[in-house]
Amino acid sequence: MNDFMKRANELAKENLFSDDGGPFGAVVIKDGKIIGEGKNQVLIGKDPTAHAEIMAIRTACKNLNTYDLTGCIIYTSCYPCPMCLSAIIWANIKTVYYGNTKTDAAAIGFRDDFIYQYIQQLSSEQENTNVLQLIPLNREETIETFKQYQKRKKKIY
Repeated sequence: MNDFMKRANELAKENLFSDDGGPFGAVVIKDGKIIGEGKNQVLIGKDPTAHAEIMAIRTACKNLNTYDLTGCIIYTSCYPCPMCLSAIIWANIKTVYYGNTKTDAAAIGFRDDFIYQYIQQLSSEQENTNVLQLIPLNREETIETFKQYQKRKKKIY
């Protein structure tokens, strides 16, 4: 077994005994070294965003004192959910190695497919308001902040 995937799997296994969260673990690698690791802490932290990948990204960013993880790789015990995929993309991580599949996660009760289906509906302009209502409000005012940002010489993306 790959050493980095082994560590991600060890982190996932810890939750079999701790009940901190689901059986998920992840590590972020830079230059062949682990710079961040995390396990699912949704239950213990009462935080629905405390997925393994998010926790590993947070730790890596803190350790490197940056929000940009360009040049890093993430190993995760399961195919990332939509939230984690988004965080990985925002962090500029370009490579993800994963163990279990989305189907494997669904087989043990995790509902990632439900979210993927919702996102697919959004891209086809068919919102499912039974899942979530996305309601535009006060764009005339909020767009002004964006316009001011656009005029700034120094922008951070």
